[in-house]
Amino acid sequence: MKITLSKYQNQAAGDMDHRQIVLDTETTGIDPKLGHRIIEIGCVELINRRFTGNNFHVYINPERDIEDEAIDVHGITNQFLRDKPKFHHIAQEFFDYIQGAELVIHNAAFDVGFMDSEFQRLRTGYPKTAQFCQVLDTLKMARELHPGQKNNLDALCRRYNIDNGKRTMHGALLDSEILSDVYLAMTGGQVSLNLNTQTVGEENAQKQGEIIRLNSDRAPLNIVYATADENQAHIERLALVEKKSSQCLWLV
Repeated sequence: MKITLSKYQNQAAGDMDHRQIVLDTETTGIDPKLGHRIIEIGCVELINRRFTGNNFHVYINPERDIEDEAIDVHGITNQFLRDKPKFHHIAQEFFDYIQGAELVIHNAAFDVGFMDSEFQRLRTGYPKTAQFCQVLDTLKMARELHPGQKNNLDALCRRYNIDNGKRTMHGALLDSEILSDVYLAMTGGQVSLNLNTQTVGEENAQKQGEIIRLNSDRAPLNIVYATADENQAHIERLALVEKKSSQCLWLV
């Protein structure tokens, strides 16, 4: 299904009824068809674009060794996972948690492919993920919003001024928390504006998800102009920039 910008704008503006789960996984390798398994699942719940705190996080014993290249990425070792539950122990709880939600995933094909593989291994009739969840791929979204640019999670954090300083290695729950902030920024940030200094004439304007607007009869804003000294200091600063860089864009 083709994702369009208008869809994102609609989500930010008014489609507030569905539950969203921002999800990430870590794995033993890159291809479930080669027998690789999920070793960590991290989920962050959003309802009405707000964090609920009802998150889901689990480490999983994959019943096989992790590739060295994968350990270099996420830092999770075979020894650490030795006493963790196997996927069949957490499958029903995980299924119940995500069922019916919209999953928000960066490079969704990777994570969904592993999830489908894990559920199918159980041979107990679990459907494929797309049959019980909607899936929104934030990588596809980012590529459409920022064509020709890097759109991995670190690049998006820089683009949207999101702090990812704690992300020294990949981790499913941490990456889900960071992706939550990235997703909200890409789709318009916070939905409702709480402007406490003004009152709203209509009670309906206070409904969740609506923008609170200023009264039309409010006092005009005070306009402050730069002084002559400030203007002169500004001109001198631009001249210095021109001298140092050979071209000052503000003087073009």
